[in-house]
This record gives sequence, C-alpha cells and structure tokens, in this order.
Amino acid sequence: MTDISSLLPASVLRNLADKLYEKRKNAALEVEGVVRTLTAAGDHEKISAIINVLTHEFAFSPQANHRKGGLIGLAAATVGLASEAAQHLEQIVPPVLNSFSDQDSRVRYYACEALYNIAKVARGEFIVFFNQIFDALCKLSADSDANVQSAAHLLDRLVKDIVTESDQFSIEEFIPLLRERMNVLNPYVRQFLVGWITVLDSVPDIDMLGFLPDFLDGLFNMLSDSSHEIRQQADSALSEFLQEIKNSPSVDYGRMAEILVLRASSTDEFTRLTSITWMNEFVKLGGDQLVPYYADILGAILPCISDKEEKIRVVARETNEELRAIKAGPTEGFDIGAVLTIARRELSNECEATRIEALHWMAVLLEKHRKEVISFLDDIFPALLDALSDPSEDVVLLVLEVHACIARDAPHFRHLVVFLVHHFRMDHSLLEKRGTLILRRLCILLDAERVYRELSTILEGEADLDFASVMVQALNLILLNSSELAELRALIKQSLSNPSGRDLFNALYSSWCHSPMATISLCLLAQAYQHASAVIQSLVEEDINVKFLVQLDKLVRLLETPIFTYLRLQLLDPGRYTWLLKTLYGLLMLLPQQSAAFKILRTRLKTVPAYTFSGELPNISANAIRRTASGNPYAQILSHIPSLPSGSQNVEDGDRNTDISNGTNGINFTMRLQQFEHMQRQHRLHCKSQSQMTRQTRRSNSSGTAQEAQRSDEPRRSSLPADSSRPPSRSSWRS
Repeated sequence: MTDISSLLPASVLRNLADKLYEKRKNAALEVEGVVRTLTAAGDHEKISAIINVLTHEFAFSPQANHRKGGLIGLAAATVGLASEAAQHLEQIVPPVLNSFSDQDSRVRYYACEALYNIAKVARGEFIVFFNQIFDALCKLSADSDANVQSAAHLLDRLVKDIVTESDQFSIEEFIPLLRERMNVLNPYVRQFLVGWITVLDSVPDIDMLGFLPDFLDGLFNMLSDSSHEIRQQADSALSEFLQEIKNSPSVDYGRMAEILVLRASSTDEFTRLTSITWMNEFVKLGGDQLVPYYADILGAILPCISDKEEKIRVVARETNEELRAIKAGPTEGFDIGAVLTIARRELSNECEATRIEALHWMAVLLEKHRKEVISFLDDIFPALLDALSDPSEDVVLLVLEVHACIARDAPHFRHLVVFLVHHFRMDHSLLEKRGTLILRRLCILLDAERVYRELSTILEGEADLDFASVMVQALNLILLNSSELAELRALIKQSLSNPSGRDLFNALYSSWCHSPMATISLCLLAQAYQHASAVIQSLVEEDINVKFLVQLDKLVRLLETPIFTYLRLQLLDPGRYTWLLKTLYGLLMLLPQQSAAFKILRTRLKTVPAYTFSGELPNISANAIRRTASGNPYAQILSHIPSLPSGSQNVEDGDRNTDISNGTNGINFTMRLQQFEHMQRQHRLHCKSQSQMTRQTRRSNSSGTAQEAQRSDEPRRSSLPADSSRPPSRSSWRS
C-alpha cells in the first residue's frame, strides 16, 4: 500500500481542509502537479491512492471544509490526469455526485464547480454518468440557494454541449428518466426539462419524435403552468414537434391520440385549444392508423363544439367535419358501436350545439352503416326517446329525423310508435308541450296516413282510458289544424265516396271513440252529418263535463277556420244538408248560453238562408219554412227529419238517392254508433270507479284524522260538561 505522505506533503493535506478558499485552491494546485507527474510516469496505482484519500478523508468527511477541499482536490486530480482521466472517473465522479445532496449549500456549489471542471476534461468519456448527472442537475435546478442554481446552470450548459457532440449518448436509457420527471410541478424543474427536450430534439442523430408519446402528456401539462415563460417554452416545443409530425412518414398516432383526448377536457383553455389543434392535424394525417381511435377523438371533439372559447369551437367543428367525411367501415377497424355510445352520451350534454352534432352523427351512421346501427338499437333507442323532451326545438326535430330514419322498416316503425305512445303515457307534459311538434314532424317524415293508422290501432286497445282520451283529442286537433295533414283531411272528406277514405275513416273511428268531441269532429270532416247527429243524441248527462265543453269550444272555433269552409258553404243549401243543421243545432244546445262559443255558433246559424237556391225544399211546403215564434227558421225543417229505426242505415246529407241496402257507401254507421256507445260506457264506468276510489281515500284520511283528534281529546274529557258526550252535529262534520 502506497504511503500517502510520500505523495502529498502534510502541508498540502492541511491546506485542503483550511477554511480559506485561497489556501484550498493552492493545495489543489499542488495535487494537480503531483498527479500530472505520476500520469507522465504511468503510475496509476499511486494516482488511485491519492484519489482514494481525497474521497474518504475529505469528500466524505463530516467537516464541511474538508468536503470542500476534497471536491476541489478531485477536480484538480482530473485536470492533472488530462487525457488519462477516463480510467479513474469511476473513482472521481461518484463522490462529487454524492455532494450534490449535501446539507451545506457551499458544498453543493463546490460540487457543481468540481463536476464542471471534471466534465471539461473528460468530455465524451463523461457520458457514461449522464443519467446520474441529469438526475442531480434536475434537483439542483430547483435548489433553494441562488448561487447553487447559477452554478448548476453553467454545468447544465456544458453537459448539453457534451451530449450534442457525443455519439455514445443513449436516448433509450434517458427517456424513462425524463418520463418520470415530466409531471413535476416545480417551475425551475419544468424549465430544465423543456430545455433538455428542445436540445435533444435539435440533434439530428437523436430521434426524439419516436419517443414523443412518452413525454407528450407532460408537455401538455406545462401549458397550464402559472408561469408565462414555461407555457411559452412548452408551446414552442410542441409546435416544433407538430411540424416534425407533418413532415415525418412514420408516426405513432395512436398513443398520442389517447393523450390528446384526455387533454381536450382540460380546464385550461390554452391546453384545450392546443390538443384540439393537434387532433385536427392527426385526423388529416393519420389515415388508417387513426381509425380505431376515431370514437375517442369524437368523444373529445363533441364537447369542444360548445366551448366558450371561439377558437376552440372553430377548430372542433372543422375536426368534426373531417371525421364525418371519413369513409372507413367496420372492416377497417371503425368501431360503430363505440361512436354510437359517444353520440348517446353527448345527447345529455348541457350544450345544445353538442347535442345537435351527436344527432348528426347518428343520422350519418344510419345512412352509411344502417345494418350495423340497427344492431345497436336497444342501446340508443331509450336515449333518443328521452331526447324528445329536450328544451331545444332544433334538437327535437333532429331526433325525429333519426327516429324516422330508423322507422323506415315496418317492424321498427311500429316499435317507434308503440314506444312513443308509451312515452306520452308516462310523461303527460311531453304530450302537452311537444306532442304537436313531434306528431306533425313524424307525419311529414313517415307519411301522415301511416302514422295515424298505427296510432289509432294502438290507442283502440289502450288500457289507460284517461290517457287514450287525451291522446285522441291531441291527434284530432292536429288533424284539424295542421297544414301538413291537408292531404289526410282531403281523403277523410271522401269517406262516403272513396274506398280509401272509407277505410281510413273506419281505421280512425275505433280509437276516436275515446273522445266524443273527436268523434263528432271526424264525422263533420267526413261529412257524415247524420251520424254526427246520432252521436250527439247518444250523449248522456255524465258525458257533458268541463273537459267536454272545453273541447266543444275548440271545435266551434275551428268551424270558423278555412279548414271547414266546405261545411259553411253547405249551409247555403239547408234543404239538402238538413242533418248538418241538426248537428250544429245539437252542438248549440250543449253549450252554455253565456259562453263565447255559443254566441259564435248561434251567429253563424243566424246567417243561414231560409231558402234554397232552387227555390224549394224537398217534401216541405213553402209555408213550412216561415220563422216560428221561437225565432228558429229551421224548426219546421228539422221536425220533418225522420228518426231512424234501430238497426237501420244512415242516409247522409246529399246522398238521398243512394242505395242503402248494404250500408251507406260501405260504412255501417249503426255498428259504429254501437261501438261509440260501448266505449263511452267504459269511460263512464272508469270515471265512477275513479270517483269511488277518491272518496274512499278521503274517508280513510278523514277517519284517521278524526281518530287522532279523538285520542288527543281523551285526557281532557273528564273536564268537559256533561252534554259534551253527545254525537257531533252535521255542521261539525262539515267543518
């Protein structure tokens, strides 16, 4: 073993541990000279002995001045070794790196200074310690001492220079180290990391783009940093990488797309904008490689369409259009089920624009991949039904278009109508607020006659009679009011002369029986006036309630609209349309005299001429049409209308010469009247049952209340007067 005293004089060792920097510096120069001499002689054993003393007796000493001397001595020894330093770096570098975590800031400072000098000498040979040095520099970049930070920055610049000119640097070993630190929040560390990413990306021989997915999320995370400088540096690095992606023939779009999707939901606007911009470029560049990720990208894009930041909205819409234009199918990996799941989820988004785009996607997929979409119908159909209650009319109209597209096939058409009726039954407010819009639109999209026939078939057997009545009334008003149903009304007007009109009349009548006023309206539309009069005559006291009068009021007002112009013109020929007169007078008799509807209808009837244009009435003398004392010029006419015997067929107005042996134009009105009366009996029984249940509930509630009151009064009975035990009077019951 070499005696150190023979190599380094005691004065040198003493001065290395001196508190004065100048003495330590001079001692280090002595060490450098000794090592240089030994290097020239090739005596590396003695050099190792010197390094060993500097390490264990100085660098690892508990005394701060000794540690400082050891660091400066190790740097001096490296300088003395010059080109031979490489074979001793394993001894020299570890104790210096260890000093980076020293509690004394001056020791950390001298460690930076020492390693700087060692690196200047070793250069490329220094790379083998790069990961440890990088880790140490990462910590020192956030050091609490400004001098240490400054020294670390100088060392950092030197190490970067060495790395960029070295061919021994391993990017594969470095990336895991970088990835571990990318989510550190310290601003100094972030600057340090972005600096290294930028430097390494500038080296032609280092493929940082290939490893971008490993640290891309960290860069995006820095975009929301509170420091403007860090945000700017991160954005600059990302812009450079995006440009490289555009120019690169081979890019791993998939892994990066997953990161972008997550970052698109960031609370930071700048982060969202950058991620959406990247996705926009990816959709244009990615091609087949991105097809499996389109559903995830769509899930990120749709919410951004409604972003409060206009720039984000613009880019998101552009990206959405790019996605929608893609022609990939299931065979190319396009996951239609995943896209439908995303669209269904976004139907509940609070922003209207996003909900609309989600529906556009469903419509596009139905058009391009109908078979595949239908296979997922059970998953999306409930959401589409719920969307009918959307507060936005535009959304509801789009939902109906999607429903109509699904319902092109007969089984799905019935499925839609059945579920729509069920939805109306469960949510009466939907029928009240959106019913007209929904039904009118469906009539346009799916053929009005087809829709009404199907609805009538379903409502005919509806168990909930109250709902059936309300639903029929709604359908009847739409039928009478909507311009979209003009052709359907025209067909019903031909019920007495056209087989198609007759079939439609019969199809609707069965369910229209749920509402007396709807039945009367249908008969007036079909010009079956005698039957309308018979329906009115069949009504009993229980049928004339507030709801009935409200519906009657609406009908009277509708009679004054252009839709019933033909009916009003028929009043010009009262001799031919006597059943029409009787029907209208029947309606008039049902109205309260003080109501506005009564006055409207009476005014209309007063304008009816008391003569025909031919100058005569069939089977009635001229004297018979004189005004009676009651002021009704048609009392004589109406009195000449015979009452039909039970079981006979109607002879409708204008059809007096028709052969009625087989019913009027194929419509068995007697059977229809029986059907109506039977349905009304069911409604009356239902109403009575409901009333009884209500009374029983009230009685049980009042009985319970009385028992409670009785129990509460029992403790006080002993103090009551003697006659207080009498049963309560009727007035007390009423109170």
